[in-house]
Amino acid sequence: MGRGGERVETQESIATYSASKSGDIRQHGGKITWDEVRQHKTPQDAWLVYRNKVYDVSGWQDHPGGNVIFTHAGGDCTDIFAAFHPLGATSYMDPFYIGELVPGSDKKPEAQASFERAYRDLRGKLITGGFFKASPLYYVWKVVSTVALAVGAWMLVGWSQALSIQMLSAFILALFWQQCGWLAHDFLHHQVFKERAYGDLAGIMIGNVFQGFSVAWWKNKHNTHHAVPNLVESSPDAQDGDPDIDTMPILAWSLKMADRAKEYSWGPFFLRHQAFLYFPILLVARISWLLQSFLFVFEHVPGASLWATKGATTERQAIKNVGLEKAGLLLYYLWYGALMFCNMSLTRVLIYFVASQMMCGFLLALVFGLGHNGMAVYDADARPDFWKLQVTTTRNVTGGWLIQWFCGGLGYQVDHHLFPMIPRHRLGQLHGLVESFCKEHGVKYHETSMWEGTREVLAHLASVTKEFVTDFPAM
Repeated sequence: MGRGGERVETQESIATYSASKSGDIRQHGGKITWDEVRQHKTPQDAWLVYRNKVYDVSGWQDHPGGNVIFTHAGGDCTDIFAAFHPLGATSYMDPFYIGELVPGSDKKPEAQASFERAYRDLRGKLITGGFFKASPLYYVWKVVSTVALAVGAWMLVGWSQALSIQMLSAFILALFWQQCGWLAHDFLHHQVFKERAYGDLAGIMIGNVFQGFSVAWWKNKHNTHHAVPNLVESSPDAQDGDPDIDTMPILAWSLKMADRAKEYSWGPFFLRHQAFLYFPILLVARISWLLQSFLFVFEHVPGASLWATKGATTERQAIKNVGLEKAGLLLYYLWYGALMFCNMSLTRVLIYFVASQMMCGFLLALVFGLGHNGMAVYDADARPDFWKLQVTTTRNVTGGWLIQWFCGGLGYQVDHHLFPMIPRHRLGQLHGLVESFCKEHGVKYHETSMWEGTREVLAHLASVTKEFVTDFPAM
């Protein structure tokens, strides 16, 4: 939802809206009911509530954190705002202010209000307890050890032309890319640097140059996912759905999603066999993401609508650091091409390319899938509160240090989703506090092994297929 340290650019972006919002306060007399707020829930007409204050962010395509700002249009963004921003970021909201909620216009049950106060108090205790402070030495080690994987892959290619050695190199390179994904994730959630511009630059180096993924593309998609995990959008005009489960016509994670299979000629085939196709699909995931990243950056022309999100205006969001983004992606393809062509025949280059990309796609997507797939899926109109949404749609993965290294800290996915700015090396300590809080307040907290979690994902896909075939046997 934001990058609070980018002060100058953020202030310039906000300034363009200041004058247009000033009249809204007079229009509404400073008092607004919840019924009024709920009518403004599309990107073009978006009102947000933060701590009982109402803000009009309609059409703010240049929001520094991407389109995530529209995920809570017509609703309360208090907790998701806190999850993504440092304490001083609220001052940036002032130009968008249009009034206060009418007291009692949508009174919550006391039990719910008490629960929300409790998890907000927990966040305050984590801040004062130093949980948000990163260890520089830890991240120096993570960068050095991750780059060492790439060095090893290069050395193997230069050492031997044997296919077995080249395939070992391809696997190590796939691990390098996977670990770069987790490392870029840490920097771009601003777990490492207080100055967010530094985190973005580190993200471009690790994400664009090392891994070939656009930071702007990733942040726009990933921030939205964090705000609305496993939510199916309420309408085509809204932007309140999770892009990570928008996988139709290939995979359906709920019966409502499965119903869309009828819109595609191949939809019924994929739906009937989705549990069997899941692993083959993971193999090509990285190639798809590379293509999306490249097109997002190099086809980013003002006025174009190719990558405009549903419900957004046709004017696309400006890419921050677009020159660095383009240069980073070109450097990725330059070093990757040099690696393959330095000591391989054209046939081996093709084999190496396919093997390294598919192995990394599998390694990345396997962990992604464990995080949320097979967990609760909600309609956006029926979403629970922030804490319950994050916990009930998310799965932790148990295991020793090797599993946690492989998952890049996302074995603690529940804890990370609740507090995405807490550094990876503190998630183990956070885990016990979150788990005990959930037990105290009766919120179901799910964690399991990697193997059992994968079985749950496949069983869920099979269950959706069975439901759909039962309801629509002709399909």
